[in-house]
Amino acid sequence: MSCSTPMRFVCPSCGCDRVQVVYETLSAPVNSVLLLSSREQALTFPTGDIRLGFCDVCGFIYNTCFDRQLVEYSSRCEESQGFSPFFRAWHQGLARRLIERYSLRAKTIVEIGCGKGDFLALLCDLGDNSGIGFDPAYIPERTAPESASRIHFISDFYKDNDSALHADFLCCKMTLEHIADTANFIRMVRRSLRDSHDTCVFFQVPDVSRVLQEQAFWDIYYEHCSYFSIGSLTRLFHASGFDVLDVRREYGDQYLTIEARAGDGTASLFTPEGDLDKLRTLVQRFASRVPRRIAEWRRRLESYRERSLKTVVWGAGSKGVTFLSTLNVPGAVRYVVDVNPHMWAHYMAKTGIEIVEPFKLRDYRPDVVVVMNPLYREEISAELATLGVAAELIST
Repeated sequence: MSCSTPMRFVCPSCGCDRVQVVYETLSAPVNSVLLLSSREQALTFPTGDIRLGFCDVCGFIYNTCFDRQLVEYSSRCEESQGFSPFFRAWHQGLARRLIERYSLRAKTIVEIGCGKGDFLALLCDLGDNSGIGFDPAYIPERTAPESASRIHFISDFYKDNDSALHADFLCCKMTLEHIADTANFIRMVRRSLRDSHDTCVFFQVPDVSRVLQEQAFWDIYYEHCSYFSIGSLTRLFHASGFDVLDVRREYGDQYLTIEARAGDGTASLFTPEGDLDKLRTLVQRFASRVPRRIAEWRRRLESYRERSLKTVVWGAGSKGVTFLSTLNVPGAVRYVVDVNPHMWAHYMAKTGIEIVEPFKLRDYRPDVVVVMNPLYREEISAELATLGVAAELIST
């Protein structure tokens, strides 16, 4: 599907019309975590265009071509990161921190976009809490019976008519970036709390500043229609009637987290200063440098192919899908490896590359392993050593 770019856009976060398109990639897979059971299905997977607009007033970045009807959210989605020991340790630490900071014991916790329920289960199990989780991709069999007894899962999106549910704490992790109408969504969440000034909310999103700084084109994909910096995220919550308590970078500066309380948006412990000027500079540098970054990676893969080096990519999630579909170097990568067993024997959208378990590498014996997330490099290196594979590791 193509998008004819109009001359003027209105920012869905602040409502201003000072929006400039700064990056585009055409024919991107419209889903990057959907399980595809055949190579043919993957090669013919639907695509859509990405044209990122930057709002010069609030700093929000979004896909001006996004079409919600193209994206599927269902039990076919496999977004779980919990099979990585590094991620599990961080996830548990985050849950414990929130439990202690907000005295989440014997409370009711609501999670919007709970995925397979991993984080909500942690909050409930570690704090003896009860939970309500919303996500159309939820699969009941993926939740341990003890955790499931504490939580009511709703396999649907969170909507206005769900606001009657009582919450002592509300969290929403890695979901807001999938929502195009950001301001209306956050206002809906604020309405759901009414005058519950004791209820805190916790949101987690990718940090676009890192993406811009590193020219990480593999972190720009169709489902992510909304991109936040510290400043734009804070402004959105202020304007929607929240008092912001804390904003920080997490997980190797890949994520932003914001903690806020229902208020009127005037009282805040955090006010960004000078962030728009810095963000403008990052956007300009990204726009000018990312074509060269893409070309460099394409030449590298072409070189591996020409030299007959057996190359695999480690990481079958959104980063891997976008990396391979953007570069589009047929025959350069034989397999994509992932520790998530639910992904094995499936195929990468658009490129049709097979996803395999790490054990496959013992026989394939790759020369090069491209690591899609450098945070996992140490555990990947250890796994390769266990398998007796002496490949060159290259991180994006």
